[in-house]
Amino acid sequence: MQDCAPTQTPDVDKAALRAKYLVERDKRLRPDGGNQYLQAENEFAEFYEGDPHLPVVPREPIADDIEVVVIGGGFSGLITAHRLQQAGVADFRIIELGGDFGGVWYWNRYPGIQVDSDSYCYLPLLEETGFMPKEKFSHGDECFEHAQRIGKHFGLYEKAIFHTLIRSLAWDEQLERWRIATNRGDQIRARFVVMCQGPYNRPKLPGIPGITDFKGHTFHTARWDYEYTGGDLHGGLDKIADKKIAVIGTGASGVQAIPHLARGARHLTVFQRTPSYIFERDNHPTDPEWVRTLQPGWRAERQRNFHNAAFAFYSPGEPDLICDGWTEVARNLAAKLNRGNRWAELTPEKFMEWKEDEDYRAMERLRRRVEEIVEDPQTAEKLKPYYRNMCKRPVFNDDYLPTFNRPNVTLVDVSQSKGVERITEKGIVADGFEYEVDCIIFASGFEITTGLDRQLDIEPFAGREGKSLYDHWGKGFRTLHGVMAHGFPNHFATGFIQGGVTAATTLMFEQQADHIAYIIKEAQNRGAAIVEPTAEAEAEWVRTIRANAFDNSAFVMECTPGYYNGEGEPNGRSFLGDPFWGGFYVLEELLQAWRDAGDLRGLTLS
Repeated sequence: MQDCAPTQTPDVDKAALRAKYLVERDKRLRPDGGNQYLQAENEFAEFYEGDPHLPVVPREPIADDIEVVVIGGGFSGLITAHRLQQAGVADFRIIELGGDFGGVWYWNRYPGIQVDSDSYCYLPLLEETGFMPKEKFSHGDECFEHAQRIGKHFGLYEKAIFHTLIRSLAWDEQLERWRIATNRGDQIRARFVVMCQGPYNRPKLPGIPGITDFKGHTFHTARWDYEYTGGDLHGGLDKIADKKIAVIGTGASGVQAIPHLARGARHLTVFQRTPSYIFERDNHPTDPEWVRTLQPGWRAERQRNFHNAAFAFYSPGEPDLICDGWTEVARNLAAKLNRGNRWAELTPEKFMEWKEDEDYRAMERLRRRVEEIVEDPQTAEKLKPYYRNMCKRPVFNDDYLPTFNRPNVTLVDVSQSKGVERITEKGIVADGFEYEVDCIIFASGFEITTGLDRQLDIEPFAGREGKSLYDHWGKGFRTLHGVMAHGFPNHFATGFIQGGVTAATTLMFEQQADHIAYIIKEAQNRGAAIVEPTAEAEAEWVRTIRANAFDNSAFVMECTPGYYNGEGEPNGRSFLGDPFWGGFYVLEELLQAWRDAGDLRGLTLS
């Protein structure tokens, strides 16, 4: 748990690499952008609504009036529920599609699943529950168990409605409540609604011609079928020894599952459009001696340190407490400045220039690491990531690259055709060749940068006078503080939309939940049935967002297509949702000052 040394990175030709990056990006750009993916509905509904983990128990429809409904039982929903309790708001229910708490960690139980960022920063409510992760990178079952721990610790199970999908949300002007309809026939009326579905809520599928023609077995990594593969999330896939398996997608979930599939299958064929960049995971158990040194507030200090490296920069003399691939570029740049005592030279322009230098060098280090591990030169070349650091989500794995040295593994590069050409009854066609397989596993991610109507799948989603939230945000997000919108009274949302961004995602949820719980409690204290931002306050917040905007469009558009840049579309929707770039902790001070003022400026209460 000590500070770590900078990595040794090679010298590079930045101009040549930039040109190479652009060639590799253009090779993968598609005119259909985010529409290249299919929604998990109709004939694909089982990829979303079906639950492979717990049977859905029949129940009678619920007809009830509730003060607050929290939609989503993942970490965001659990944090929000905890903050409501702290504020003294007792009448709330959590509605969750899964059969238990956990959200992404309930659904995603594919073999090899682990967090890809520091567990001590990511897992929420550690000090509140007295829990310490067993390792730096927690496995998926520990994350799921921690969600259950939070639910038990704070008595949230009695507040939960599981295996229930929200079908529609509509504001009832007469009742001054939201009418909530579900797939279980429920008719729930809630004064306040808080949306906590999270960004990894809904699986998506690649829009490959013939996807419905395949006669073999298929599933999505977020709905893993252990009845078919055997084993569990730690591996041991003992039912596929005679099977030819295909995986489409090499993002985080694909990278984590592929080594286990290779060990279990007769043959594994991996279809890759864009290689991920693979950092060393170098996972290690939590040091009990380190734990004994921790003082209250240690986690907040660690999260700020993580933020400084990933989104800002270390200050002189600040240690790197995280010490992994997320912080490599900042760590190396700090070491460079320390060696030459060059901090006084660090103008904003120099900072961007030198940070870019370290970016190119770090990515070249990862490409050379591929050469060192993968024995076949042609395969190694296919696995090299030619794009900037943070163009795609960092991935950490020590088993993935060696997997391609196995004789039963084939890597198929589909970058030239911008994806798989088609699927047939027997298998997958790429470069005119048909690969016959018994099972296709889609590691194709989630509805993160597609339209909100696809992400939420709630129809209608209607505020005052039937106004659609999708229309309200159709030409750009408009909120107050990232959590409320004019025309949608008593409605709150957590997530990336016009809020703060930090490396520890759950800290963002905490910041939003604090603000939401405060507003709801103040509305109750003041006897208000309705609380809503004015159009003027919403417009003012949009101006605040613009005034603090950081123009990284050139960087984003030079990135290889992926969900970080809306699949490379010129007007693609960023998964960050037009955030407040003025700084996460600056935003915290701004929101706290607004609450301290006590006048609820910008809100109307009635």
